[in-house]
Amino acid sequence: MTLTRRDFARIGALGLAARFVPSALAQSNDRKTGYAVIGLGRIADHFMRGVRNTTNSKITALVSGHRDKAEKIAAQYGVASGSIYSYENFDEIAKNPAVEAVYVALPNSMHAEYTIRAAKAGKHVLCEKPMCLNVAEAEAMIAACKKANVKLMIAYRCHYEPTNLKAVKLIRDGALGQVQSIESPFGFNIRAGEWRLSKKLAGGGPLFDVGIYSLNACRYLTGEEPAQISAYASVIDKDGRFNEVEENVGWTMRFPSGIVASCTTTYGANMPGYFRVYGSKGWLQVDQAFVYEGLRLRGEFEGTKLDELNPARDPSHFQAEADHFSHCVQNGLEPQSPGEEGLRDMRYITEIYRTAGISI
Repeated sequence: MTLTRRDFARIGALGLAARFVPSALAQSNDRKTGYAVIGLGRIADHFMRGVRNTTNSKITALVSGHRDKAEKIAAQYGVASGSIYSYENFDEIAKNPAVEAVYVALPNSMHAEYTIRAAKAGKHVLCEKPMCLNVAEAEAMIAACKKANVKLMIAYRCHYEPTNLKAVKLIRDGALGQVQSIESPFGFNIRAGEWRLSKKLAGGGPLFDVGIYSLNACRYLTGEEPAQISAYASVIDKDGRFNEVEENVGWTMRFPSGIVASCTTTYGANMPGYFRVYGSKGWLQVDQAFVYEGLRLRGEFEGTKLDELNPARDPSHFQAEADHFSHCVQNGLEPQSPGEEGLRDMRYITEIYRTAGISI
């Protein structure tokens, strides 16, 4: 993901519009893109609250295996009873003109199936990360959306988040001089019984779930793609949680410019996500870089000291990405985090696992 200054200005304008200029993305006819939310778990709740704060998006359908739960949520968002679907009759959504796009908020193993089915139904797709389970699925998702002439965006929230964007701009503007290295950890102590511990459902362990944030951040911070990757994985806690997926992964990436990035992820300890960038003129760091609120930008370079707390609260990240995707749908634009962005991360995840000796 190479960002030019023009690219950054466009991302910034779209990503910040929800917070600073609420009407910036609204169409003159007050058009709102209607979304069907597929899967009504925790992350779907964040997204739906974010959509409610936009000026160009609305929830118009729900897809769930639990009709009673869906009806309660439908009442909150003004969704018609006839626009509640099960997974079995999902394809009927093609007949619903109130649905222009879908938001795929399912376990990783279901992303490809429902992206492809939505594309065949003629609906644009905003799919949660990680994009899917493997490279072949990612390629099939992209192909299906292209064939159906619908847009595909992967929900990389941080691409539209002001603090992350400011860090990118500072680096691009040369505030740190020549970047030399980056470090980024992210993880948490997972509870037994979580679906994320099933390889069939999740595809892998913490790398798929939260380590992908560090991987993706190193790419957008450098504006480069990794030239070499090396990695290690381990299971330390023999308590039954990690019979199918790894507990820890650490990897390093060397970029074409020579920048070296070191990342770690875990399901065995609480590891607040951040990134720290070292350059010839100083350093910068974003604390809580990948969570929904509490982001803080700190740094020291050439006599400048930064310590800025972002006051935005959840669900501002989801509001920004819904704003962006709806804007793209309504104006025939390509999203800033299209399917190809997710495909690249799937290729790097595959390489990380390969070098760590884990099959995917």
